[in-house]
Amino acid sequence: MKHTHAHSHQASSHSEEPSAMLLDPVCGMRVDPATARGGTLVHAGVEHAFCSVGCRTKFEAEPTRYAQAPEPAEHSCCGAKHGPAAAPAVAEPPAPRFSASRPSAPVAHADTIYTCPMHPEIEQVGPGDCPLCGMALEPKHASAEPPDDTELRSMSRRFWVSLVLSVPAFALAMSEMIPGLAGLVPAGPSAWLQLALATPVVAWGGAPFFARGWASIRNRRANMFTLIAIGTGAAYLFSLFVLLFPETLPESMRLHGALPIYFESAAVIITLVLLGQMLELRARAATSGAIRGLLGLSPKTARRVRADGGEEDVPLEHVMVGDRLRVRPGERVPVDGEVVEGASWVDESMLTGEPIPVEKHPGERVTGGALNGSGSLVMTAQRVGAETLLSRIVAQVAEAQRSRAPVQQLADRISAWFVPAVVLVALVTALVWGLVGPQPRAAHALVNAVAVLIIACPCALGLATPMSVMVGIGRGAQLGLLVRNAEVLERMERVDTLVLDKTGTLTVVKPRLVTVLATDGVEESTLLASAGALERASEHPLAAAVLAGLEERGIAAPDASDFQAHHGKGVTGVVAGRPVALGNAR
Repeated sequence: MKHTHAHSHQASSHSEEPSAMLLDPVCGMRVDPATARGGTLVHAGVEHAFCSVGCRTKFEAEPTRYAQAPEPAEHSCCGAKHGPAAAPAVAEPPAPRFSASRPSAPVAHADTIYTCPMHPEIEQVGPGDCPLCGMALEPKHASAEPPDDTELRSMSRRFWVSLVLSVPAFALAMSEMIPGLAGLVPAGPSAWLQLALATPVVAWGGAPFFARGWASIRNRRANMFTLIAIGTGAAYLFSLFVLLFPETLPESMRLHGALPIYFESAAVIITLVLLGQMLELRARAATSGAIRGLLGLSPKTARRVRADGGEEDVPLEHVMVGDRLRVRPGERVPVDGEVVEGASWVDESMLTGEPIPVEKHPGERVTGGALNGSGSLVMTAQRVGAETLLSRIVAQVAEAQRSRAPVQQLADRISAWFVPAVVLVALVTALVWGLVGPQPRAAHALVNAVAVLIIACPCALGLATPMSVMVGIGRGAQLGLLVRNAEVLERMERVDTLVLDKTGTLTVVKPRLVTVLATDGVEESTLLASAGALERASEHPLAAAVLAGLEERGIAAPDASDFQAHHGKGVTGVVAGRPVALGNAR
């Protein structure tokens, strides 16, 4: 809980940041001293933390330069340029870990901490792009405000335009295998049409992937986008070269007179990756919507009872521990606390799954976000802000959304080796064909090397697992199922028994009259009419279910007299001249 509290304040109170995070004097990156990869070092009485051993080595070589000079330095592990390193003791807004940012970023989010969904270690103040993979950063902490869907709209627009252009390009390339299209368009015009269709897809639709691929190469952090950029770029440029200079290829390499071009491969691969990105962004938006739904359970204001007995409505963030708050009928409990006056039935199903509201009396605890029934309560605030149970649940869902399953870490390690291995195989292929292949060797070497790069393009690597985690956690949050972290999803595959202790977890959270069992000699309608007569005067949550059952069955409830409610037992009264008791065995 303390960890969650600290993170929540990280987004709202900048003055607390420098006490926990130090600035790497070489690259300007904010580093946690406890987990700094390069360790910490005290120079001239000031403690510095280093994001990597490379940064520490540079600092030890020239400590005076990095401790005092304000000019940007090159990050040793990613190669990105960073802003000046500020002194760790200065209580100013925290500098971004990386200086990458989008000029069109909304000013309203300028003080929000953003992180990369693929590299959670990357954090910065304000939106921007990840310097390691190029993906758009997202807010680290949950917010009730609608998220910026600029990237989703951009990816969706790129996907649909690319799809419209890729389908005919694919049909032209595969015309010999599609009935009715064989020979419809000659090979020469078909190649130029494929160029015209694929160029917008590669140049505009694939622009984000080429930017991310270049960032990964520049930062020496190979990933999925590295190979996508290399593969599709090589396919398009090679095809363009062949189309412009067809005499460079021998007749033996032509298939039915057609040149070996791969415009449709580049276009289709980019379209598929755009589809994956769009689906992932939609899944993330669904999870954010579920989180906003949880945040929406907290009221925006609370009614505070002053010492002089007067009452006033105050913003929820102004509520302090120890404040006396009034919760009126039909309102949600603003914060966690204890009832000091009044009694009411409180619906806590949004947190506990219990289908029946719980009766609250002085001395009993109430939870922020729970819905008050028909009674009025006065409570004392005990946990406010990020310390409330609802806030901790929201923070846990947001953290789980960014957590990484063990299989994701395995995919990351595979990607780190897979990309260089594919490039190496392509180079070896070119070398072998260039040395011992048939003439013209240079042409064969180029064609086969490009083929290796295209075939190895990882359309699914790095997408399938993150998407499944995002969809699983997001869908669970929508259904009220909170996942502690992504590892739990992976471990659930081995679960063969599930034990649940709340009926509301499996059923709807509203009780309903299903079956009536009357003893011999008693009519079901008479039994229900007597029960309905008493329940009309009762505030118990089950009373509404009984009355709804009477209405479904078309039974009218008579009037009851001498009605009395017995706390913890039930109700009694007189119906049609006969005493009736409705409750438990006591």
